[in-house]
Amino acid sequence: MPDHAEPTDSVRDVQPTPSRRPVEAVLLDFHGTLAQVEEPREWVLAAAATCGVDLDRVRATSLADRLLTAGRAGGPLPARVPPQLAELWADRDLYEHAHRGAYTGLAATVDAGIDGFADALYERVLTPEGWVPYPDTAPTLAALRAAGVRVAVVSNIGFDIRPHFAAWGLADLVDAFVLSYEVGRCKPDPAIFWRACGMLGVDPEHALMVGDTPADAGAVAAGCAALVLPAADVGRPNGLGSILPLTTL
Repeated sequence: MPDHAEPTDSVRDVQPTPSRRPVEAVLLDFHGTLAQVEEPREWVLAAAATCGVDLDRVRATSLADRLLTAGRAGGPLPARVPPQLAELWADRDLYEHAHRGAYTGLAATVDAGIDGFADALYERVLTPEGWVPYPDTAPTLAALRAAGVRVAVVSNIGFDIRPHFAAWGLADLVDAFVLSYEVGRCKPDPAIFWRACGMLGVDPEHALMVGDTPADAGAVAAGCAALVLPAADVGRPNGLGSILPLTTL
């Protein structure tokens, strides 16, 4: 008798079934997933120009380095939060005034000698021109829409990013925006992911959260699947398109 019996016809006819759940909706982080803040020196040059100051690029680079250490909206996080800003910093993603106060306060710790510079730096982040969508963003959102997959942008943020998507021609590809300062919850709190799923009309078990930080992976506690992408520099692909095979069985 052979060591391994030949499979019967009934065994041959059994087809494997997918082990993962169908994805009906994708929840997407904003910063670091769909878009990145502009290159630091360009940020400084643009802000200075609105204050009527034409900086040379050497000075702009030096200021940018110091401001990044202090911390800017969109990253990186500050090396140190001054005690007088601690409360605003803790609430920055829950209230517009706290977000503005925290980041203008951090910028003001860098003496640039330019009147209104801290406010100008913050205002730059509020504009679509202050951000650069990743190369994968538009084609991935378009492919998800074509496949009938619903999309929500879920972000810990203290200002409205809808105008950014409108300016980039992407607003019609997003079904819902779930912003921490509007819903009163921040990632990784499961409640923000539940809110997103509710707005899209899908069960969490059929939603995939895609981001770039451990906070985004908090969606698992809400019952969603989660994928954390690697960090990518401004203008470089970040692998967002890799989610497309996950949305179809």
